[in-house]
Amino acid sequence: MPRGKSNRMGILDDAAASLSPGAWIIVVLAVFSTVAVATWPQAQSSGMELWMFSRTHHQLYAPRVAMWNQQHATDRQLHLMLISNQALSQRMMSGFRSGTPVADLIEVERGLIGQVFAGPISDVGFVDLTDRLWTTGLLDRINAPSLSAWTTRGRVFGLPHDVHPVLLAYRADLVEEAGIDVNVIETWDDFARVMQPLVRDLDGDGRPDRFALNFAETAGTSIEALLLQAGGGFFDENDRLVIDSDINARVIATLVTWVAGPDRIAAEAPEFSASGNALRLRGYVVASLCPDWLTSVWKSDLPAMSGKVKLMPLPAWDKGGRRTSVIGGTMLGLTKACQQPEIAWQLAMDLYTAEDVAKQLYQTNGIISPIKELWKQPFYDEPDAYFRGQPLGRLYIQAAPDVPRRSSHPYNSMGQWRVVDAAIALKHYAEKNQCFTVEGLLPEARRLLAEAQRRVRVQMDRNVFLREPS
Repeated sequence: MPRGKSNRMGILDDAAASLSPGAWIIVVLAVFSTVAVATWPQAQSSGMELWMFSRTHHQLYAPRVAMWNQQHATDRQLHLMLISNQALSQRMMSGFRSGTPVADLIEVERGLIGQVFAGPISDVGFVDLTDRLWTTGLLDRINAPSLSAWTTRGRVFGLPHDVHPVLLAYRADLVEEAGIDVNVIETWDDFARVMQPLVRDLDGDGRPDRFALNFAETAGTSIEALLLQAGGGFFDENDRLVIDSDINARVIATLVTWVAGPDRIAAEAPEFSASGNALRLRGYVVASLCPDWLTSVWKSDLPAMSGKVKLMPLPAWDKGGRRTSVIGGTMLGLTKACQQPEIAWQLAMDLYTAEDVAKQLYQTNGIISPIKELWKQPFYDEPDAYFRGQPLGRLYIQAAPDVPRRSSHPYNSMGQWRVVDAAIALKHYAEKNQCFTVEGLLPEARRLLAEAQRRVRVQMDRNVFLREPS
């Protein structure tokens, strides 16, 4: 035996001799478990999986999926898996990037779609549905703007679950008590002027206790909705960065006049918080941006406001302009890991285009369907006592075709953060310089947005797949 090999064997013999009985047990168990994992028959899951993050969606789909499973063989059945949004994101992206197992179908919230589209289009983990939408005629049946959030580089990767138009919800009791006619409000300038009398000091301490609008310069989602309504945003229809546009500068300057200065009309009553709900109940804010899904949240969290609120179109930025916007959204996508794409497509169509599902979705969540042919259904015309008998579905459907296009760009969220930074800085500038007019704030708004654009572009230029041509 060669001397080197003899030395190694001696070292191993010494190491083995030094192991305690307990250590030997651990070694044996480790070897056994390794062999067992490698040779043990693996249980094969039958059928398909749908991952979702919404408990409400899970409850909505469960009866229909149960009927489907009764009518189909085991390998064509669908299993619903409810996963937290964060866990779903991590498992989905890990699967897409490493090839580890993912579900056949996944529901994705808009805030997550950017990371799915961050690489080359060939690496998107969802099936390209563009041609399928054309050949089935579904493209013409879907509200066109609702597809934009799930489209990248001209290709569609998901079925839209919703439209989510935004209207203005307001305390009708307080407005009528003040003798205000909201029908004379056409623009945001009209809103600020007509609603200004509602901004009042109710307890005599010299500070307002009531504001006309629920808004703050830190509210990124609301800022994006208002920019989109005006025709602005962070990326244009060709996904080119446009943060520093004149439209954006004028809107940001206007928003700062809402939250600062002697004619301030806005304060914040945060949604999904006990403090915000208490502020709304006592009339701290009169009006709020209200996407369709928020109506059901108010009914659940603020039952005491029933019969006190109504909806109206958003004031336009210019006369004759858009009277709505959009907040939120979900899609359903087929993953490239799906082994039965035709069956999965049938299931997707069944869940997202069926009349009974659309009816339940509206009646339980206030959400209107993106399938245009369903808009004629009478359940959308039912009066809602919470909103003083208004037909909520019909009001949102009237706004649906005019919701603005949204970018699905991977850096859209970063654009929102940088614009919020600009809005905060502009408010500080306004207060420091006692400048509270739109025209006076425009130069600084342009400068801050140019810096926001520069910061986003620096990050984009590090991604060779998303770098803009020079």
